[in-house]
Order: sequence, then C-alpha cells, then structure tokens
Amino acid sequence: MARRRSLRPDELDLWQAVTRTARAMHSNAESVLHPPAEPAPPVAFPGEEKGAAPLPRFRLGEKARSTSGHNLAPSLAQSLASAGLQMDAKTYGRMTRGKLMPEARIDLHGLTLAEAHPDLTHFILRAHAQGMRLVLVITGKGKAKPDFGPIPSRIGALRHQVPQWLRLPPLGPIVLQVTEAHLRHGGGGAYYVYLRRGR
Repeated sequence: MARRRSLRPDELDLWQAVTRTARAMHSNAESVLHPPAEPAPPVAFPGEEKGAAPLPRFRLGEKARSTSGHNLAPSLAQSLASAGLQMDAKTYGRMTRGKLMPEARIDLHGLTLAEAHPDLTHFILRAHAQGMRLVLVITGKGKAKPDFGPIPSRIGALRHQVPQWLRLPPLGPIVLQVTEAHLRHGGGGAYYVYLRRGR
C-alpha cells in the first residue's frame, strides 16, 4: 500500500482549481455541498436610532455609477494662472487678447524633450540678450498615443514640460510671465513668454 504524502504548494493550487470547477453528479448533492447562506441580520447605523433619515440599502454591484475619471493634476491654464500676475496688468491683457506681436518665435513642434530643452534655453537667453520682451514658443498640442502603462500619460509632453523649464534656472530669473497664446498665435499649442528687461 502506498504511503500518503502531503501535497506540494503547486499541487495544492492545482487541486483547488479542479475542485472549484467540479460539478455534483446528483441534484441533491449541491444543497449538501453548498447550503444556502442565512441572511445577515440588519445592521443599525449610527444615527438611525435617533430619528435621522436612514441610509438607503444597497447590495454590492446593484448600481454602477458612471464616473468621468479623475484628473488630480491641475490643467495647464490653472497652473499658469496660479503663478499670479508678475507683469503690468494692462500689458498682460493686451498680450492675452493677441494685441501684442511676439518679437521672435521658436517652433519646438515635433522635437523630442532632449532636443527641445537646449533649443529653448538658447533661444530664450539669446532673445533676452537682444533686449526682446515678448517671444512665442510653439509646442503643439500633442497627439494621443496608445497608453499601456498603469499610470496614464498626458497628451503633449512638450506642452506640459515647457512651462516647467521656463521656471527653472537659467531661464527662471529672466522670465517674467508665461501664458497660453491667443488663438491667432497658436492657442493651446503655444506660449507667450514675457521676459524681464535686460540690465
């Protein structure tokens, strides 16, 4: 007679998978194997006994609520607006309405982040050295790409990265204001960069 041995973990997993898919041969065996669960006693929630309105009863999966998704990060317009107004309000108003013409422009559209960063840095430093005040940085709006990762990626890497580069050294000390461009200058795919006066 063979000696009984305990199952290895991989054998135990296989056995449990088999037993989950097994069906009883006789109709009464199902009630013996899986007796009906007794209903849970009603739970009194805090506040119900004091006359407060009872919470509506529900079962898990009873009603699927539609969610539009969560975007915890602020939009670009919100983050730029939260920086506050650093320049003359009248000039800012004219700039955002597209009444001021940029003195120079750079098109970063289609470049990678590694290519765009040094180009932007040289452009802004050169414009400031030449005494320019308003320049236009074109980033494009970006294209939707397949996203297979667990963390969703934002559309338009350059569009999101350029404002951060403009706040960091060596550009941060010479940039006075960054805002989205007017539609005639590119709208959400471009930025006005207002520079400080040269010394």
